[in-house]
Amino acid sequence: MKRGERKVIPFRTATMSNQIVAQVRDALFAKELRPGDFLGTEKDLAERFGVSRIVARDALRTLEAQGIVEIKVGSGGGARIARGNARLFAEALAVQLDLAGVSVAEIMDAQRAIECLAAELAAANSTPEDHARLRELIAEAERRIDDVGAFTRLGREFHLSVAEASHNRVLLVQLISLQHVSWPAQNPTLTPKVARRILDAHKELASLIEIRDGAAARRLMDDHVKMIGARRIAEHREKRNPMRDCC
Repeated sequence: MKRGERKVIPFRTATMSNQIVAQVRDALFAKELRPGDFLGTEKDLAERFGVSRIVARDALRTLEAQGIVEIKVGSGGGARIARGNARLFAEALAVQLDLAGVSVAEIMDAQRAIECLAAELAAANSTPEDHARLRELIAEAERRIDDVGAFTRLGREFHLSVAEASHNRVLLVQLISLQHVSWPAQNPTLTPKVARRILDAHKELASLIEIRDGAAARRLMDDHVKMIGARRIAEHREKRNPMRDCC
């Protein structure tokens, strides 16, 4: 070494910890581990993988942060494979999409694909309880048509309820993530005319789902989300160029 240079010693703890995390994750995907299975204590993992307890502790913390394990402390404690709640990670995915700079147009294209399939599946898989929920949201939105904030929220809930009626949890969680990014808390361009048009589309969509016409429900949702997408893109453009019309 030359004078003044520092010797860099590789820090292997993180690498070894990541290897444990990867092995547990691979075992989970291979169905060798299932929700509720006991993974072990910090000491158990250290012995099983031949690492220090510091490495095992770091691996468990990572697995817990990723939602793979649930850790109980104290007597009879240890790590168990989590039962899973995909909704908990919908917001995290939305944050990552936002940080990655995904455009409004990209979000709306994905939302259109998800919602069209969800509407088609809702016509096939929905229950009387799902139908009642959609009708309830439409009735409430009609009562709150002059309240922009409430009407916007009820519109979001209607779309989520259609996805729930599809009984496909993957579609539902993806839609929740996209709505975090795309759906405003208060629709800035909502007018009485637009609100009535939205209500009419929701009423027709609910009827198509009830009569099990999946093809028509898909077509209507496609047109509806195209309209929403055009308005979201226009709103985003206005937000970026607020002085465009007067300069």
